[in-house]
Amino acid sequence: MADKPRSLLIKRYASRRLYNTESSDYVTLEDIARFIREGREVQIIDLKSGDDLTRQYLLQIIAEHESRGENVLPVNVLTDLVRSYSTQAQSIVPQFLATSFEMLRDSQSKMMENFGAMNPMKAVPGFEAMRKQQEAFLRSLMPGWKMPDADDAADAGTPADKAAPDELAEIRRQLSDLQAKLSKLGK
Repeated sequence: MADKPRSLLIKRYASRRLYNTESSDYVTLEDIARFIREGREVQIIDLKSGDDLTRQYLLQIIAEHESRGENVLPVNVLTDLVRSYSTQAQSIVPQFLATSFEMLRDSQSKMMENFGAMNPMKAVPGFEAMRKQQEAFLRSLMPGWKMPDADDAADAGTPADKAAPDELAEIRRQLSDLQAKLSKLGK
């Protein structure tokens, strides 16, 4: 089993500049976002106090992307998140979000496996280029995600794979139910 790369340590100086301890140079928020998209874990520490500022900077990166029109979070989800800070739902929201993103990663991984297995579209000109673009897009959404090898995808054509659309429908239904429950808790 391969070792996970250790967390990239970024130190914030009193001047608010961010220093990459691995490459010994200053970095920007966009650099940090790129490290994360590439699959690196990042930890940002205040040099003077030793406080962990990672969450604060990750939220700032998300806010900057959203303000540039790169909307990933629908307004109703943002509204529910704001509500969750003032309700008893606050205790279940972190676990719910973590589980939801894990299910999303798993579903997208299964989808890409099925996309590569026994696909009649492979004969269409430009299919391979389109597949690579989709793979790059999924990697940008899910750091550390690995596209199954072509051999793995060919082996994936088992009867269990035919259940994937049903599993995706079930996952969507469960997410919808959980979102409805969270919305009710926020009211």
